[in-house]
Amino acid sequence: MCRQVRLIRLNRFMYCLHTMSKPVRHSLLRWLCILCVFSGGATSVSAAGIEARIRDAGQLRVCIWPEYYGVTFRNPHTRALSGIDIDLSHALASDLGVDLVYVDSSFRTLVEDLLTDRCEIAMFAIAAIAPRAQLLAFSTPYMQSGIYAITTKSQRQIKNWDDIDRPGVVVGVQAGSFMEPIMLDNLKQASVVVVRPPMNREKELLSGRIDVFMTDYPNGRRVLDRNDAIRLIAPDTHRDVMPSAYAFKPGDPQWHNRVNQFVDAIKRDGRLERAAQQHGMAPMVVR
Repeated sequence: MCRQVRLIRLNRFMYCLHTMSKPVRHSLLRWLCILCVFSGGATSVSAAGIEARIRDAGQLRVCIWPEYYGVTFRNPHTRALSGIDIDLSHALASDLGVDLVYVDSSFRTLVEDLLTDRCEIAMFAIAAIAPRAQLLAFSTPYMQSGIYAITTKSQRQIKNWDDIDRPGVVVGVQAGSFMEPIMLDNLKQASVVVVRPPMNREKELLSGRIDVFMTDYPNGRRVLDRNDAIRLIAPDTHRDVMPSAYAFKPGDPQWHNRVNQFVDAIKRDGRLERAAQQHGMAPMVVR
């Protein structure tokens, strides 16, 4: 029985490795090797604690995805950052009494960025999908989003949600997003295209290379706000709602508890609600 459990866990781990990009996979394996070889040294590093290192350095490094509209968005013209997690990352740094430093990341590079200590925490509404949850630690959820479909107003083949999973329909999903495994598993007749940088879903849609793409609430708002030719299709049910949280490197329960304390505090004192209202994310808030 124990052997069967170990085999199941090993198979899950191998599946996670298979779904990662090659750089992330190599980085993870390097990190695991270092952990195994220097397990004694790792204990002393862990004993120092992430929060203690933050205070010693006088700065908190926060990973963000600067294309996440309403969450951690960098204006392409002014280069200014705005969004709910820009406000809340400032709040966390203020609570810790340290300076704030942003590190550009993405859903695709998130695991590597955290495991190689490029940042102490990732704050951009990260869904705890299975491959990430087996490799990273997560705070309690503070937001959630379902899956929405985006197509053009001129698209005649797709009128409602039931028209998506049909032969001949090409569906785009962002690489590394929580929509990617869900669509790959659930769409039986439509073709799924995983969109990777430098390409983006909106350009692929407007070029005609895909017929529709899947997104969450923040990106759905962004596309609608800037393009009159786009149409949003809401699911006919409360479909695939995914909680979002903050992510960080595992192995430090004190830091885990400190981040959860912060999430609890911003829910109680109104900072989460105010930031959500300010950036149009109120429907996503987990209260």
